[in-house]
Amino acid sequence: MKFSLRQLEAFQAVARTGSVTRAAESLGISQPAASRLLSDFSKSVAVDLFTRKDGILIPTSEARYLLSEVGRVFDSLHHLEELNRDLTERTAGHLRIACLPGFATALLPKLLAGFLEHRPGVRLTLEPDRPERILEWIIGEQYDCGITDEFATHPAVESMDVPIRTVCVLPEGDPLANRDAVTPLDLADRKLIHTRRDSPFFRKLLRAFSETGVEMNSWIEVRQFSTACIIVSQGQGATVVSALDAEQYRGQGIAIVPFEPEINHRLSILRPVSGSRSLLALDFLEAFAESLKPFRAEPAEADTQSI
Repeated sequence: MKFSLRQLEAFQAVARTGSVTRAAESLGISQPAASRLLSDFSKSVAVDLFTRKDGILIPTSEARYLLSEVGRVFDSLHHLEELNRDLTERTAGHLRIACLPGFATALLPKLLAGFLEHRPGVRLTLEPDRPERILEWIIGEQYDCGITDEFATHPAVESMDVPIRTVCVLPEGDPLANRDAVTPLDLADRKLIHTRRDSPFFRKLLRAFSETGVEMNSWIEVRQFSTACIIVSQGQGATVVSALDAEQYRGQGIAIVPFEPEINHRLSILRPVSGSRSLLALDFLEAFAESLKPFRAEPAEADTQSI
């Protein structure tokens, strides 16, 4: 059985108007063209579609059954048109984001709430995990984008690096809280909470202490900057973290002071190289990059690749 959508339109129009002439007028085509479409459709289905009574074409019982199915076809097409419009206007779709755990509880919830406010048809999946797992998901194209740190390279992944300023976080009321900047020398007698020793950021921090001639007083090793900030907020130790993470705990028992020498934390935004170019994902990444501007190191390091 082969027929065109135009034939279905002619069949539906004739059933609605009771006349080939009026159906042609409603479709904006000639009467012979409408007759030909109806005739071709009738041959395709091999059943009688209409009977004539008092000059009016009346659908047969078989035709009425077909009309209900044809109506479903056009309802589906209408839905597809609406969906296409929503996708083009970025008001529908499925946005899948993988990120470090700290982002899932700090910056992203507020950002995503605003992003989704005018996109009622958008579904969201936000999955926090460790960097290794995020990379695995992006390579496998299971997520539209990933937010991680200190990404190296991978042939299946394109990345954009954003350098984030570094600050020292101290307990509220600490004598160093009024300084214009805190240096490794200022922290010589402080118990430090820091990221894991195998992280690139820890190596940068250790180098800053070493070049100043100060031995780092390592106390607690953590995976996330947020954990370090929470411990300091309880009046214990000091930490050097990204300004982005520290900002989430401002007003919660901590003091935030610039750290010198400047050692930037490198945030990495990942996308699959071979994945589809989701306009929705690109819109989100633009909004996310905008939200990072207050925390970017200046002058900003060059992006490894624009996303």
